[in-house]
Amino acid sequence: MRLAALGEDASLAPVFVARGKMLERATDAEREIRVEQRQREEAKALGKPEPKFPWHPQLASWGPGMLWNGMIAPLTPMAIRGVIWYQGESNSKLERVHSYDRIMRTLIEDWRRQWGVGDFPFLYVQISSFTSTPAEDWASLRQQQVKTLEMKNTAMAVTIDIGNPVDVHPTNKLDVGLRLARAARALSYGEPVEYAGPMFRQATPEGNAIRVWFDHAQGLTAKGAGVTGVEVAGADGKFLPASATIDGPTLVVTSPEVPVPVFVRYGWANSPQCNLFNAEGLPASPFTSEQ
Repeated sequence: MRLAALGEDASLAPVFVARGKMLERATDAEREIRVEQRQREEAKALGKPEPKFPWHPQLASWGPGMLWNGMIAPLTPMAIRGVIWYQGESNSKLERVHSYDRIMRTLIEDWRRQWGVGDFPFLYVQISSFTSTPAEDWASLRQQQVKTLEMKNTAMAVTIDIGNPVDVHPTNKLDVGLRLARAARALSYGEPVEYAGPMFRQATPEGNAIRVWFDHAQGLTAKGAGVTGVEVAGADGKFLPASATIDGPTLVVTSPEVPVPVFVRYGWANSPQCNLFNAEGLPASPFTSEQ
């Protein structure tokens, strides 16, 4: 992202606070690099093999705007049809996760402005599943990514079903590409193809149950014995495991421990068990009705 684009939005001030912490780590890395260089020189002077050290990123890459300057700005004079964006996991840290939608909107708006050819399609991948640690909130980041879909000409490939709980870089990239291709065919080429899995629309309390409505839910189905990963909460906001029954394109969710459900959520964990799909085999995005 351009430094100027970041600086124009006061709500993105936390990004610069986070950068201060990154610079501290960069300073530590710089000290390590100097120590390693001295050890190389000493080994060379003594005729010994050069010691091996872990890879370090270029320190200049820590600066805001540097990746834009070096990798994206040179492309802006060229023609563009659209963007595919595969999000990394660093934004899932607790101090950063809730500003993600605002940051992503800024990036999309600014890229479109820099190319100056209108609102070209921006397709992105929702982060998958990874056990991680309590210092990260992957569920909230996925919800932030859903919010970005409010922008014109955007689409999101859900990958919650093809992740790896113990590997932050899941190996199944083929299905990721196929799902992105569906979105490109629909948004960029105007083909009448389904390109999204079930997306939460609204939740309606019905006595001791709560009904969940979706978009892109034709042929709503659960792979396995029943719908997994569903929870409900009453007015107190305390979520408890729940049972869900598929009723056409909706879910009817109940829990004996929550007699008057007010909120419902699905797949709300770093690495949840999710098995809800539509007829095209596209997975439902995790969601919460609380936000």
